[in-house]
Amino acid sequence: MRAALTPKGLATRARIVEGAAGVLREKGVVRATLDDVMARTATSKSQLFHYFPDGKDQLLLAVAQYEADRVLDDQQPHLSCLDSWDAWYRWRDAVVRRYEEQGDQCPLGALFSQVGRTNPGARGIVVELMRQWQQSLAAGIEALRDQGLIGAVDVEQTAAALLAGIQGGVSIMLSTGESAHLRAALDVTIEQWRTSAPTAG
Repeated sequence: MRAALTPKGLATRARIVEGAAGVLREKGVVRATLDDVMARTATSKSQLFHYFPDGKDQLLLAVAQYEADRVLDDQQPHLSCLDSWDAWYRWRDAVVRRYEEQGDQCPLGALFSQVGRTNPGARGIVVELMRQWQQSLAAGIEALRDQGLIGAVDVEQTAAALLAGIQGGVSIMLSTGESAHLRAALDVTIEQWRTSAPTAG
């Protein structure tokens, strides 16, 4: 069993992961090498394998976790306070902006393809990301419902449907380079909620 890392060791590991994420975004998972990561992070081979003894696959998993965390972080502070229509629209704008800036490249998707869908670690990262995202959406939907801004809904099912719509829009965007479907998934859903609210009109 490896000893716990010191604060300095944790900082070094984080620096390597962040640098590797930058390399992968620029070069892609297939073309990026450990030499590229070492050059970017000013890290020796012995240092790299000290923090990632299993090599590239272990580093890729760490970067996948980093990228998954960024998916949620990039939606903050809006995702944590979806308690009004204005808040929902601010969150909607943050989501669209994130994926439009990302373009037709998805480092997270590429990483999971490289590591393998059957890898328990990779699957666990995806499951936890979707769980946290859906949980935050559900909290926002519940806040609207409790204020009477939307009608009676199954909160979890509604959050799951919205998340599925976002993922579908992102998938189409990755194929076409266009964000119209992502925008539609968000805009139509929110407008349907508003027009079906007990106080609508």
